[in-house]
Amino acid sequence: MAIIPARSGSKGLKDKNIKLLNGKPLLSYTVEAARKSDIFDEIIVSTDSIEYANIAKKWGANVPFFRREELSSDTASSWDVVKEVIKEYKELGKEFSTVALLQPTSPLRDSNDIVKGFQMMKRKNVKAVVSVCEVEHSPLWCNTLPEDYSMANFLDESILNSNRQGLPTYYRINGALYIVKTDYLFSVENIYKHSCSAIIMSKEHSIDIDDDYDFLIAEALLSKKEINNKNNN
Repeated sequence: MAIIPARSGSKGLKDKNIKLLNGKPLLSYTVEAARKSDIFDEIIVSTDSIEYANIAKKWGANVPFFRREELSSDTASSWDVVKEVIKEYKELGKEFSTVALLQPTSPLRDSNDIVKGFQMMKRKNVKAVVSVCEVEHSPLWCNTLPEDYSMANFLDESILNSNRQGLPTYYRINGALYIVKTDYLFSVENIYKHSCSAIIMSKEHSIDIDDDYDFLIAEALLSKKEINNKNNN
C-alpha cells in the first residue's frame, strides 16, 4: 500500500500540497508516480480536507476516510499517520504486508525510484528502505558561530589541509521514499536501527518542496524534463 500524507493548513506555504506546479496540483505527481510503478494494491491519500480528497480522487488515489483531527496538526508524526491508515484498513478487513510512505513534497521522485526501492528491499532482504541523496556541501565545512562571528575555530585543522575531492561523501535523508514491512513498523521504535537499507536517489529527484524557492527549482527541472522527453520522441 502506498500512503501519501497531504494535510491542509500548511503554515510555511499555504495549501502547499495542492499548489499548482507546472499546471498540476503538487500531490498529483506522487499519485501518478505510485500508479505508474504498478506495484501497489492500494494507493491512499491521507488528508483532513474534502478539497484535497476530491483532487486526490481525480488523479487516481483512494480516500476511504479522513484523518483524525489530532493527527492533522503540524506537530503530528508521519509515522503516526501511517499507523492510523494501517489500523483503519484493518478494521475494513484489509491488511498489507508492506507500506510505502510517499511524501507529496517530492514531485520529481518518479516510478523508477519507487521500483528500485522495492527491488533493494527484496535483494537485501531488509525490513525497511529509506531514500537518501548526496549532500550539496560537506558538513565538515560547517560549524556554529560565536557571538563575535570569529572564524578562529570554525574548521578543523585536518579539513584546512584537505582538498574537496579528498573528503568523504555524506548523504542525507531526502524524504522522498520510505518502504517498510508492516510488522516491523509496529515492532520497533526506530526503523533505521536494525534492518534498514538506504537507496540512493539523484539530487534532481530529491527536490523537497518547502517554500516558493523550492517551487521555482522544481518548475525549472520539470520543464527541462518535458523538453528532453519531447526531443527524445
